Amino acid sequence: MKIAFHTPFKPLDHPRPSGDLTTARYLAGFLGQRGHEVLEAKGPRCRWIYWKPWLWPSLGLARARAKKIPAQAWLTFHCYYKAPDLLGPWATNRLGVPYAIFQGIYSTKRRRDPRTWPGFALNRRALLAADLVFSNRLQDMENLRRLLPEDKLCYVAPGIDPKAFRRDPLAGEALRRQWDLGPGPVILSVAMFRDDVKSQGLRYLITRLSSLAGQGRDFSLVLAGDGETRTELEALAREHLPGRTRFLGLVPRDKLAGVYSAADLFVFPGIRESLGMVYLEAQAAGLPVVAFDNGGIAEVVRQGQTGLLTPAFDDQAFMAAVEALLVDPRRRQAMGEAGTAYVAGHHDQGRNFAVVAERLEGLVQP
Repeated sequence: MKIAFHTPFKPLDHPRPSGDLTTARYLAGFLGQRGHEVLEAKGPRCRWIYWKPWLWPSLGLARARAKKIPAQAWLTFHCYYKAPDLLGPWATNRLGVPYAIFQGIYSTKRRRDPRTWPGFALNRRALLAADLVFSNRLQDMENLRRLLPEDKLCYVAPGIDPKAFRRDPLAGEALRRQWDLGPGPVILSVAMFRDDVKSQGLRYLITRLSSLAGQGRDFSLVLAGDGETRTELEALAREHLPGRTRFLGLVPRDKLAGVYSAADLFVFPGIRESLGMVYLEAQAAGLPVVAFDNGGIAEVVRQGQTGLLTPAFDDQAFMAAVEALLVDPRRRQAMGEAGTAYVAGHHDQGRNFAVVAERLEGLVQP
């Protein structure tokens, strides 16, 4: 089957990684491995496109190209008010093929704000045009049910390739020597250094860990990622955690398993985190997680079993959770092993994405 694959928020080859882009690449790759031909339907980045009239001509060109794609089905990845799908509904109407959306999001509160109302309306139109909408977040499923009937919805648990993040003790020990860290536990955080909630979470982490350092707790903090706030974050770490922090920069995905293997626990607050693929990666690598109990994090971390989730911005609870794991290596090991089993059993992308392929095949060959 030939599948037109469209990503309104950013193209598949975009140089800046993100959890959404990683999932899109996983899904496109899986469909290709299953024997389908994935044809990327490129168009302009649709983030706030309704307030960017200079991008509208490029949308017209994208539509002209899209109607020539020899597709049997169309799959748009990630459609919401900031980046509605303006290509899929139009193209599938002319191609006469089924239209599906993966990670469709519906938020009625956006219609009450004049700045977001156009995006709400355009996104709603796309969702209503779809033959099938997949969601990898339970909260989004609840919202989608307010708009669409159950037979047009399908929940698919988020997934990664657990084998790609299997713990490698030898690689981990080599990195710890290379980083010249002390003998204490290593706290790892992996995030993009964007000037938004990502960096806000890293600032929170660095400044709150300083209190544990002041109490004499022995640990090192390793940060993997890069972006416009790196210089600021490095200065903050020198002030609050002098001699305890190592910045790795952007780590290629095929090297991340070694980085996870070099750590003892994974800590990233995840402010309003939609899901957070890094939490799945960390658990697959045998790391217990500490994060905020907000957004979709609780959908990928088992409270008390594979990690400790605390109320957002509750400093006392957050630091108590980190400290509890810092001082208890047996608990870290037990939670890490539980995390590895949990991801393998519930968040294996091969098993979960097979549902997407089967439902798409059913649309084309009912």
